[in-house]
Amino acid sequence: MNINIYYGGRGLLDDPTLYVLNKMEEVLKELRVEVKRYNIYEHKNEIATLPQTFKEAEGIILATTVEWLGIGGYMQQFLDACWLYGDKEKISTTYMQPIVMSTTYGEREGELTLMNAWEILGGLPCAGFCGYVDDLVTFEMNKDYNLIIEKKAENLYRTISQKMKSLPTSNLAIKQSVLRTQQLNLTPQESEQLSEYVSDDSYVKKQKEDIEELASMFKDLLGQEQKSEEVPFITDLQSRFVAQDDFSASYSFQIEGMAKPLYIAVSDKDLTIHYGQEENIDVYAKLPEEVMRSIVDGRMTFQRAFMTGEMSAKGNFKTLRMLDQIFPLA
Repeated sequence: MNINIYYGGRGLLDDPTLYVLNKMEEVLKELRVEVKRYNIYEHKNEIATLPQTFKEAEGIILATTVEWLGIGGYMQQFLDACWLYGDKEKISTTYMQPIVMSTTYGEREGELTLMNAWEILGGLPCAGFCGYVDDLVTFEMNKDYNLIIEKKAENLYRTISQKMKSLPTSNLAIKQSVLRTQQLNLTPQESEQLSEYVSDDSYVKKQKEDIEELASMFKDLLGQEQKSEEVPFITDLQSRFVAQDDFSASYSFQIEGMAKPLYIAVSDKDLTIHYGQEENIDVYAKLPEEVMRSIVDGRMTFQRAFMTGEMSAKGNFKTLRMLDQIFPLA
């Protein structure tokens, strides 16, 4: 018989769960059970692959410590991985015993959480146990407590070896109806491969970069399709440009609805204008497209749009006022 132990605590020396697990292992090994322990905190970068270790186990122990609230992050991540990447057929034939020790309040809730999670996964639950430990030394020296732990280990062995049945629960009904569309319908081989990809940080990082690159590309394409009128703004401004001696400035107009800002740079008689991000801007302005259209058509000035609040701007306001001299549109 093979039994795997998954410990979700932090591995502290005074963790009472570790003492309980050591006693459980002693009893199980005396019963000629092969026991493997997985400390989840040692596998925190590969938690997604841990459910694949169920393959050779007839039963498992899920053990954790309540230190302040709930079963802890490592155990929760492990249960999430079981739901997303675990072999549901294997889980359905695997017995699980929950063990929750507490140094504060909440050990019963923790045990119930593990039991409910395993039932919703479709697994076979065993009678677990929980306890509150105020002083670890006193707990270890208590013979009655040690006897209880030994009996629980024997009950786990007996349950698995005799393949004991249990009555159906509402958690199983929830899994079959309400939650059936939530999980990925993958084969065991696909689940194992996916879990390996998820645990590979470099692969996940590369996938995120690829998604961001594709999103940016499609956004640009969409912006180009929707805003084919960007060129007329440029043509109208170029035709009305009036050079100013000894004057240099750069402007960036974020026109609502446009994918990229309109960049205008003036240096004496030279004018540079295009759509795109640039650095070292003297004046940043933001305005609706219809306001920009009114300015270009000569029905409004830049100064009036700013004073009425239809255009917001920040930067050198003296440079901002020069716009109506550079482009005398009205």
